[in-house]
Amino acid sequence: MANANCNCGGRQTTTAVRSIRLAIFAAALAGTAGCQTPGPRLADPTRAVWVTRFDYRTADDVVRIMDDCKRAGLNTVVFQVRGNGTAFYRSRLEPWAEELGGKDPGFDPLELACREAHARDMQLHAWVNVMPAWRGTKLPKSPNQLLYRHPEWFWYDQHGDRQQLSDFYVSLNPSLPEVRRYIVSVFREIVAGYDVDGLHLDYVRFPNEPPATPRGSDIDYSQDARTLAQFKRDTGHTPESDPDGWKRWRAEQVTKLVSDIKSMIRWTKPHVALTAAVGSKPEGPLERHYRDSGRWAQEKLIDAVFPMNYHAETFNERAKAWAEAKSPVPVVTGINVGRNDAATVAGQIDFSRGLTPHFCLFAYSALFDRRASETAPAETQPTPRSARSAELIEKLQAVADSDGRPSR
Repeated sequence: MANANCNCGGRQTTTAVRSIRLAIFAAALAGTAGCQTPGPRLADPTRAVWVTRFDYRTADDVVRIMDDCKRAGLNTVVFQVRGNGTAFYRSRLEPWAEELGGKDPGFDPLELACREAHARDMQLHAWVNVMPAWRGTKLPKSPNQLLYRHPEWFWYDQHGDRQQLSDFYVSLNPSLPEVRRYIVSVFREIVAGYDVDGLHLDYVRFPNEPPATPRGSDIDYSQDARTLAQFKRDTGHTPESDPDGWKRWRAEQVTKLVSDIKSMIRWTKPHVALTAAVGSKPEGPLERHYRDSGRWAQEKLIDAVFPMNYHAETFNERAKAWAEAKSPVPVVTGINVGRNDAATVAGQIDFSRGLTPHFCLFAYSALFDRRASETAPAETQPTPRSARSAELIEKLQAVADSDGRPSR
C-alpha cells in the first residue's frame, strides 16, 4: 500500500530540473572553451630587427624604416619607445623624450609605426627599457621626470647615497612595490592604447655595470632603509649575513615585476606577446644583474626570449646553451650586425637557424647604414658599411624566400 504522504513525483521533477540545468551549464562551458581569445602569436619564423630610439626623429623616418624592413624580408620590427623614463608616444604618465625636443613632435611615433608595419604585413613590438629612468650627466629638463617626482624610487647604496649621474643610466628600484606598480601602469598604457603585437622588455634587470657601479668599489644597490627592512622581514637576514640570499631576493623582485607585467597583458590584451632581451646564455638568480631569465622561460612568464648573443668568439657555444636548455618558449637569437662583417653575420644566421628558426638583428642603423632623418643615399662610391649592408640585405631576402614569406 502506497504511503499517502509520499512525494515521489515531486522528487522526480526536481531531479529532472537539476539534470537539465547541469546540461545547460556544461553546454555553456563547452561554448566558452571554443570561443576563448587566442593567446600571443609571434611571427613564425621570426625575422626581426631592433630599431633604437636614435634611429628616428620624423614621421618620414618611421615610414622609411618600415619600407627598409619590408624590403629586407623581415617580418617583425622591435621598435623602441621608452629609453629612460621618457616617452616616444603620447603618454599621460611620462614626459616626451628629449630626443624629440621634449614636446609632441606633431605625430605619434608608436601609432605611426604600428600602422605602417601592419600595412606591410609585419608585426610591431613596442620595445621598452624597464629599469632605467634617466641617462647622462645633466639633469632632465622636464619637471615631470621621475628623478624630480620620485627621487626615493632610485637606487641608494649602503652609505645612504643615491646613485650618481653618469654617461650611463640611473635606475628605479624594483624592490619597492610602488615602483613595480608604476612600471606596470606605464606598460598598460602602451598595451591598451596601441595596436602592438608585442611588448619587448629590455634592461629588465639591475643595470649595475660600470659606471652605474663605480669600477673597483664596494658599492651595492639598492640598500635604502625600506628595501633592507623588507629583505629582513622576508628572510630574517641582512645583506652581510646572507650575501647569496640577498642576490636571490633581488632577483625575485625583478621576477615579480615580470610576472606582474604578464598578468597585466593577460587581462588587457591577451593576444599581445611579452618578450625580453636576456643574456647570451640562460641565467639564474645569482647572475650579477639578478635577471633570472632561465626561470622566466621555464615558467612561461614571457612568451619568447631574445638572447643578446653579440660576441663572435662565443656565439656558437652560447647559441647551443639556449638550445640545450630546452626552453618551452621560442628562443629568438639576437645577432649583432655592427660588430661583425657580413660573412660573419650571415654565418651566425645560418648556425642559429639550425637550432632555432628565429632571429633578431641589432640594429636597424647598422643593417641599413642609416641615421635618423637621413634620406636614401644618392648614387655615390660604395663605402665598406654600405657594401656590408647590401650583402646582408641580399642574404635576408634569400632567407625570407626560403621561409616562404610573408609570415606575420
